[in-house]
Formats: sequence, C-alpha cells, structure tokens
Amino acid sequence: MPDIIHLLPDFLANQIAAGEVVQRPASVVKELLENAIDARATSVQLIVKEAGKQLLQVVDNGIGMSETDARMCFERHATSKISTTEDLFRIRTMGFRGEAMASIAAVAQVEMKTRPHHAEVGTRLLVEGSAIMQQEPAVVPAGTSICVKNLFYNVPARRNFLKTNAVEMRHILDEFQRVALAYPEIAFTLHHNELEVFNLPATKLSQRIVGLFGGNYKEQMAYCEEETTFLTVRGYIGKPEFARKTRGEQFFFVNNRYVKSGYLNHAVMKAFEGLLPKDSHPFYVLFIEIEPAKIDINVHPTKTEIKFEDEKTVYAIVHAAVKKALGTHNIAPSLDFEGDVNFAPLQPIRMQGGYNEFEQEQHTGGNSFPGFASAGTAPKRATSKGWEQLYEPLREQASQEERYTSASSGMGLLDDAFAAETAAASKKAIQIHQKYLLVQVKSGMMVIDQHAAQERILYEKYVGTGQKKAVTSQALLFPQTIDLSPADATLIKELTAEFQDMGFQFEDFGGNTIILNGIPADIHAANEKELLEELMEQYKNNSVTLKLDKRENLARAMAKRLASRLQPRMTDLEMNSLVDKLFACQVPNYTPGGQKTLVIMELSQLHELFQKG
Repeated sequence: MPDIIHLLPDFLANQIAAGEVVQRPASVVKELLENAIDARATSVQLIVKEAGKQLLQVVDNGIGMSETDARMCFERHATSKISTTEDLFRIRTMGFRGEAMASIAAVAQVEMKTRPHHAEVGTRLLVEGSAIMQQEPAVVPAGTSICVKNLFYNVPARRNFLKTNAVEMRHILDEFQRVALAYPEIAFTLHHNELEVFNLPATKLSQRIVGLFGGNYKEQMAYCEEETTFLTVRGYIGKPEFARKTRGEQFFFVNNRYVKSGYLNHAVMKAFEGLLPKDSHPFYVLFIEIEPAKIDINVHPTKTEIKFEDEKTVYAIVHAAVKKALGTHNIAPSLDFEGDVNFAPLQPIRMQGGYNEFEQEQHTGGNSFPGFASAGTAPKRATSKGWEQLYEPLREQASQEERYTSASSGMGLLDDAFAAETAAASKKAIQIHQKYLLVQVKSGMMVIDQHAAQERILYEKYVGTGQKKAVTSQALLFPQTIDLSPADATLIKELTAEFQDMGFQFEDFGGNTIILNGIPADIHAANEKELLEELMEQYKNNSVTLKLDKRENLARAMAKRLASRLQPRMTDLEMNSLVDKLFACQVPNYTPGGQKTLVIMELSQLHELFQKG
C-alpha cells in the first residue's frame, strides 16, 4: 500500500492558517496596528480604500527592520517576540505567534517598505500569494509601511462573502478604536477614501475617549482606580444617568490587550446594581494590569479571550474598584446617620379613577390589585367607598360583550381555545399601575403588559411598512444637523434605505454629520439625535445576539426603542385601541424577543385563590 500522508506546500498551509487569522479586512487592520505598537511606534497612520477591499496601509515610525528581518517576517512561525517556552508566560507584546504576516501575504498582494533608524537605506519587498516577487534596497523613511492590496484576490469564495463597504468599514473602526484606546500615548490617524476620519494626537486616556466618542463623554466619566499586590485596575466608568438601553462603549483591556469577558462585565454590572434603570448598560473603559504568568492569552486566534489563574479574585477586585469609584464620586447612595430616623406615617394614595381610600403598594413586588393584601402579609384597612366603581367594568354581561372584528385575522399561530378567549374579550380595559391592562374574557380575565404589547404592535407595523413600501413621514419645521460618531455615521449610511422605508428622511452633510429633514409620522418630534443613537445602539446589540437581515433588525430596534418612549398613562380610548391592535397582530401573545405580552387567568384559578369550591 503506497504512503498517503504528505506535508502540505507552504502556500497552501498559509492559506489554511489565513482562514483563522484573516477573516475580513478588519482582521488585517488589527494585526498590522498591533505590529506597529510592538515596534514601539509613537505615530501610526491607517489608510483605507473601499473598506479595505482595495487597500489597507499602516505606516509607523517604529524601530523598522533589517533586510533579513523584512524577508523573515513573512515566514510561518517567525517572530521576534518569543524564543523559549518560558517566554509564553511573560508575554507583554501584542503578537507572539508569528502567523499574521504569513497569513496576510498568503491571501493578498503585500508591499513592505522599512528602514531602521540607524540605517541610511531601507528595504522594499513585494509578496504575492506567499511568494516573494521582488526585494530591493530603497530610500524610505525610518519605520515601516505595509500596504495590503486586493485582499482575498486568490480566494474568490472568501472575497464574495465579504459584506458591504459600510459593514466592513464598521468592523475596521471597531478594531481601530480598541487599539487607539489601549495606547493613548501614541498618535493615530485614520483616512478612508482620502477623507480624514480620525486625527488623534498623543494624549491621556480621558482625552482619547473624548476624541473617539465625542465631547458629550466629558460629563459622563468618573475615574476608577484600585491597586493591589495581585493586580491593578484603572480607567473610567460612566455615571448611571448616562447609561444606555443597549450595550454601548464597554471595553476591558488586560495588559493593554482588548478582551471580551462576560464574567468581568458581570462584576461591573453588579457594582452598578440599584443605580441603573432596568435593562440599562453603563459605559466603561477599564484596564487590568496583572502578571503575565497569571493569565493565558493563547486561547483563541484573535487573542480576545483570556483565562485567569484566579478569576474569582479578579472578579472581586474589579467589582470593588467600580463600587469604590461610584462612592468616591458621590454616585452611589449613602445613608445619613445624623438625620431624623422617625419616618412620617404613610398616607393613603389617591388612585386614578376615584378610589382614594385604598392604600396602594409602592414597589413592583406588591399586589397589582388595590385593596388586596399581598400573600403572607396582614390585610390592609380600606373603607367600602369606591368598591362598586372598582367592580363596575367586570360586571358587564355576556350579552353586552363585543367581539373584536380584527381578532379573526392573523390568529393562525394561536390555538383555538386562546383564539376563542381573545375574540370574546370585553372592550373595556382597566389600567393597573400604569404598566398593565386588565381585560375581562369569557372564562376569566386577561392581563396585558402594555409595554410588551406596544412593542409587538410597532414591530409588525414596521415590518409591514418595509414590505409594502408605504412610507409616511412628517417634515421637521427646522431640519436638524446631527453629529455622529464615526461608527454610527458609517452604520446609518449603511442603513439609509431601511431608515427611509420606515419614514426617516436625511441627507449626508459630509464627514460624520447628517441633516435630518423628516421622521416617521407617528413619532413626536423631540430628541431626534437621541432617538437615532438609541436605534443604532439597539441595532448593534441585535446584530451581536441575533442573525437577522437589516430590515427586520431595524424593525425590532424601532419597536423596542419607541415602545419605551410612549407615555405609561393611557386614556380609555387608548387602552381599548391598544387591545384591538394587539389582537390584530399575527403573533399577539409574544414580543419579537419572545417575552409574553399577556397572561390569561381562568375563573377556576380565581376561585382557588379565594378557596371557593
């Protein structure tokens, strides 16, 4: 039997390795920027054309390379960062595997120009598909310039799977921002299609954050620092009042390397517990300095995952550091031990609808029905005045009930029993705590989460609007000029068609600025910039957790954000209209994210609560 195992040719092995290291243009940007950092550069330029598909160039003023080093850096597993096994446990450089340059050269046309500071003449090198095409002496500036052209030119399947320029540019911006944040003492510039996107001088961390994300971050930041013998935590956290509804700018750096860690994020969120509204996320940029021997960064090709030797201690220190920063800046609430401890007695609360004699619980864990005691607590005193009014909506007879005309359409996803109940629901709804609607149905009662119901209604409206191209906009009396971050500006240009389908009208004003001329007709004209930022944050959050097309993703973002902006107090007409619209939806009983919009309590269950046979 002939031998069948053989060594792969170098060019093929490099292409296979490139599949892990170089996934898109942003992967090349990450590797080249990190190499510039390791070369001790003080100034780094990133030049991009056509979102990196045509050109990616990084120019630095680092130490440069000799003629031999310039050629060797394109060999597999060739590196200046480590030489022994022990070096793996004291790594402080960004790169160390020696795979990046070989992988990039395997799937692109690369031109390198480099010169050490002490040399008078440098080297120019051309590499194409792992093959050195030309090497010659050249008069070039000190440092290194690497130009990557026609990425994936010899891997057409990979090139065809690249996203639009706007999407790929957004990924490039993400990588650029992470490196620029990690090294504020280094000057960075970014040009895309010959337009300057960023010009960041060497500065301190706080100014770098403002330079990347905008001047409004000046008021948001609180300094955070904690030094122990095990590790040091430093950086900035955002004040609770500036928290966003979706994950915004949240960055962890371990020994100046950007990492993703749900475990550390939980430590931060735990410190903010009780200070943030529900489903809100704070801004933070936190740096952890720890001995390299106590971590393992050789976990994933992108090096964004990390293993800690003692992760519980790291968690505790990060949590304590953030908690301390909140207290230091008078953000966390404190107890006044010198104040009067004799609390005033609770007064009866006047309820909407005239039930002014009932005591109502003030926390969400209390009973939703006024006048009823919570389980396990003493019953509250209440007079009989108002009871007739309280029960009036539930005393309507079946002969007076009206079926919803719209309930018969789109009920295919519900079972027959549920459809029968919703079709027989009473038109009259009662609002409870400005959060829930109580509606009588044939066999009991239905409780509707009004926020979740509004989200479902808006989602189906915007999905349908996109499909039918029925655009309804209202022009703003005074068009608004809105300055966006580079990442948000790139994203909104990518979604221009989808935003227009849903009623937004805007035009590009150049750079990262747009002019907003119109908004959807059913949105109140107020805080348009804030609304756009919320929509884009929600869109990005959906993109991380879900695989959706752009239109459905934006429809979900619109529904979630607009539902949260609606007023909780509703008139009788608004409540009944909400119930009508909910049962006209294709899937009325769940939000797009899977949360229940309503719960039905059978009459038999009510009997059991009062121990009635």
